[in-house]
Amino acid sequence: MRRFELLEPRSLAEACRLLADDADAKPIAGGTALLTLIKHGIFVPKTLVNLKKIRDAGDIHYDPQKGLRIGGLATIYDIESSPAVRRHFPLLSDACHVVANIRIRNMATIGGNIAHGDYQSDPPTVLMALDSNVELTSRTGKRELKLYDFLRGSYETALEAGELLSAVVIPPPPSGLRGTYIKFTTGSSEERPCAGVAVMARTNDGVCRELRLVVGAVSPRPIRIESGEQMARDEKLSPALIEHIAAEARRVVEPIDDLRGPADYKRHIVGVLVRRAVTACAQN
Repeated sequence: MRRFELLEPRSLAEACRLLADDADAKPIAGGTALLTLIKHGIFVPKTLVNLKKIRDAGDIHYDPQKGLRIGGLATIYDIESSPAVRRHFPLLSDACHVVANIRIRNMATIGGNIAHGDYQSDPPTVLMALDSNVELTSRTGKRELKLYDFLRGSYETALEAGELLSAVVIPPPPSGLRGTYIKFTTGSSEERPCAGVAVMARTNDGVCRELRLVVGAVSPRPIRIESGEQMARDEKLSPALIEHIAAEARRVVEPIDDLRGPADYKRHIVGVLVRRAVTACAQN
């Protein structure tokens, strides 16, 4: 490994200043993605800005009016085990629990996970179903974007030079909204997903009032199946309707070939997972 300079700021403001002053500087938090790139020679750093010594940057807070705020340096395990997340957003806790293994979950941060833009990841799919925003901090201030707008493609995001993903903000969910996340891998359960489906549903007297359906890991970014959501509005989630929604998801997704399967295979898997996930929500 080549020599590089390691800087260790003690605040977000200092970290943003260091990144803005040096175009070659790159932030590092858990390092589960970046260190792999470095070891394989894909990325050769000149300066790394270690964010781990910034206090309170991984705090998790819930406010009944504002919702949940997750600091960018919160680890995947922090989120999985957070009492606030488990109580108010159990779907997110469930999705974090199936990320890789406990060693990775104890190191990987949610900010790094999202900012890396890897389409084969579990949390972004659920966060999109939760209508999440990301908070971006730079030397000049802060801005918020919808997660859908932030994730632009495979390893492509709206993060600008000198910016850090400082937090994930999730609005309070409507009363009665329940969710399911199903992950499918072609190998062990610790592998990255071949496909992941997040479904959230709110029903009243057996009638679906709201459905959120997001498919991840099959295309360059998670995709919300809005046409399938509309099919369920003010309807009973019967087996026939669920099959129509699954067929619509298969039609809408634009899967890509990769090491975890060809596009046609992924399209078929999406239909299976959507059927199972919507059925689970209907039964709940």
